[in-house]
Amino acid sequence: MAGLFYSSSTSPSSASSSYSRLLLLVTLLPLSLACFAFILQWRGGLDDPVTHWSTDHHEFPGMSSTHEKQQQRSLRGSNPDSGCVDLLGQSRAPSFPYFRDWSFDYQSDLNPKICITTSTSAGLEQTLPWLFYHKVIGVSTFYLFVEGKAASPNVSRVLESIPGVKVIHRTKELEEQQAKSRIWNETWLASFFYKPCNYELFVKQSLNMEMAITMAQDSGMEWIIHLDTDELIHPSGTYEYSLRKLLGNISADVDAVIFPNYESSVERDDIKEPFSEVSMFKKNYDHLPRDVYFGNYKEATRGNPNYFLTYGNGKAAARVQDHLRPNGAHRWHNYRKSPKEIKLEEAAILHYTYPKFSDLTSRRDRCGCKPTKVDVKRCFMLEFDRAAFIIASTASSEEMLQWYREHVVWTDQQLKLKLLRKGILTRIYAPMVIIQELREAGVFSSVVSSAHMSLNNSSTISTNQESSQMMTGRRRVLEAHLDLDTQASAVPPQSPPGLEATHIEQQSE
Repeated sequence: MAGLFYSSSTSPSSASSSYSRLLLLVTLLPLSLACFAFILQWRGGLDDPVTHWSTDHHEFPGMSSTHEKQQQRSLRGSNPDSGCVDLLGQSRAPSFPYFRDWSFDYQSDLNPKICITTSTSAGLEQTLPWLFYHKVIGVSTFYLFVEGKAASPNVSRVLESIPGVKVIHRTKELEEQQAKSRIWNETWLASFFYKPCNYELFVKQSLNMEMAITMAQDSGMEWIIHLDTDELIHPSGTYEYSLRKLLGNISADVDAVIFPNYESSVERDDIKEPFSEVSMFKKNYDHLPRDVYFGNYKEATRGNPNYFLTYGNGKAAARVQDHLRPNGAHRWHNYRKSPKEIKLEEAAILHYTYPKFSDLTSRRDRCGCKPTKVDVKRCFMLEFDRAAFIIASTASSEEMLQWYREHVVWTDQQLKLKLLRKGILTRIYAPMVIIQELREAGVFSSVVSSAHMSLNNSSTISTNQESSQMMTGRRRVLEAHLDLDTQASAVPPQSPPGLEATHIEQQSE
């Protein structure tokens, strides 16, 4: 009886001890596993099996596996045990999509095949970052219609040495070929003929786009985009920051994709390399709630003629197909049908607008118009371009700098913070990071060095590629024989909606 009593009295104590030991084990076990996993990951020894599931090995900067990074470091003779990372958590071994030993020479495995056409006079300091950035996000082919500095022997030689780049000089033969274009027989571009400066450039861009379509068809391209060399495509909304992925997911019945444009908002007046120094952009009307856009319109405009300094109607990518034609520099059309267009909700064109103070005088020097309010309307389509031309033509250097600071540079910290919180201004770092990685990896310098080495090994150099100006005033517009209803007029650069749009809507209601 006593034994039974003793046994029953000690049973709760034994159960309590067992429960304590079990609780301690349950607590220590996950903590030990967590510490073990942390140590493995910190030392670079944790291999995530999820990375093996993907069949697509084209990666965005910083997405390479630990094993690949160590191999890259060992090939360059660096210490594989180094734990140094940059500010964004990336190793110093750059990893980009479509990496091919920095030659970016890929054709067969890149789908869909995307090409960009541009008309440019920019130098290598702007064109090389622009080119290789778009190669990184998936563009394989470029049609560069060059003149001015871009057509100089030293610059064009470098551009022609880059795989996938076709350089077309503005020669007399090219002008004669474009003089026979059917565009001169049609009406959709006729309102831009016989005018100087921006209008002449607009016509030239359209003629070049027409030629680029033929080249794209001959090369088996699937998408074509017209872009200036002060614009970068921002393929936001894709897992890999890939234009290839973005356009590859577009429905087959869509003919054109519209990228709303964002405009650079510079914060200093001494910018030298906009692609590497500018991270703040003003968002497009199409990517903002209507009440936010109009509710902050006056503050966002800062006394300028419009919400954006220049255009606000974006750029478009078109599916390469029969009967495709340009519809001005911003859109595409088709001779046989009205193309089906969609507008992207996240991706955008980043337009670096007047990012350098010197842009005021460089744009002035390209146009011979008189700096009067009457004459600038004949030369420029947008109000800010007109005002900038007059200031650059009539003001002193000090007055120009003051005007530039007031109208272009964002110096009001409180206003910036407010508009960033509202979502009107936004920070975008991806292009800056990609271009900086390319520069640090020596991509740009190696391309230039390689081109000069090939020059030294060659015996002769063609000297017949000097640029010449195309005078649209010499063109003769022939009578159109097509049905006018089927010819959509060319879409010029257009400003975003102004406050008057709200009054029109209220009246219509």
